[in-house]
Amino acid sequence: MVEIRFSDVVDGVVLVDPMVHVDNRGSFVETWRREWVPGCREMVQVNRAARSAGSLVGLHYHRFQADYWTVADGAVRVVLHDLRVGSPTDGVTLCLDLGGEGPERNRGLYIPEGVAHGFAALTDATVVYLVDRTYDPADELGVAWDDPAISADWGLTEPVLSDRDQANPVRVDLAAELMPVFTLDAGEVG
Repeated sequence: MVEIRFSDVVDGVVLVDPMVHVDNRGSFVETWRREWVPGCREMVQVNRAARSAGSLVGLHYHRFQADYWTVADGAVRVVLHDLRVGSPTDGVTLCLDLGGEGPERNRGLYIPEGVAHGFAALTDATVVYLVDRTYDPADELGVAWDDPAISADWGLTEPVLSDRDQANPVRVDLAAELMPVFTLDAGEVG
């Protein structure tokens, strides 16, 4: 049976623990069903990121795109931070682990638009993520991974980052016109 939990920390975030079928050949896991996340749009693109242990990706955010993440191999620490102006959880940070060998091994994570997200590769890791919009460079935004106001525990002491992620501004310096806005219509942002 699939266990679906709505986060009580960041509004609109959904955690999915799918059913794992095991036999003498190995295992099989269904990793995504649209019905698991009520009100989500159709996922239209699948991406895969392979990262070396010690790498950090983020924090990224989209005003118009939601993501669904699973870890195909390895273990990552995920950091989510609600940037949505007017959200009941605006300014809240959530850290959680995906992949690895524990109960989060096969867990899926739905991240609504407007929630900044990133991950630290605790081991060599491969993250597969579905998105509900095709790539749009105008909607590829970021906030500083080490912003003290976000106060994220990445699980790394000296992360390796891209130039882009090193240059992201702190939250208080984000342009007002690029801030996602929470609406009461099913948690959608605009």
